[in-house]
Amino acid sequence: MEEEIKELEKAVSKARFTLSQKAGELHDLIEDRLPADYTDIPAYAEAAYRACEKWAELNNRLTELKQ
Repeated sequence: MEEEIKELEKAVSKARFTLSQKAGELHDLIEDRLPADYTDIPAYAEAAYRACEKWAELNNRLTELKQ
């Protein structure tokens, strides 16, 4: 069980890093490329949303395991 928790903690950390990257890319799009590249918003937003979902899923499993 302890090994599974450690592996899940690593996965949560990686997912958080990926989430931060995707959020940063969305932020850069908004800050630097609008209004010219407004059509890119849905793809960037979807990638950020999916990264958040992945992190939430992993984090919820970790929380459950630790209880």
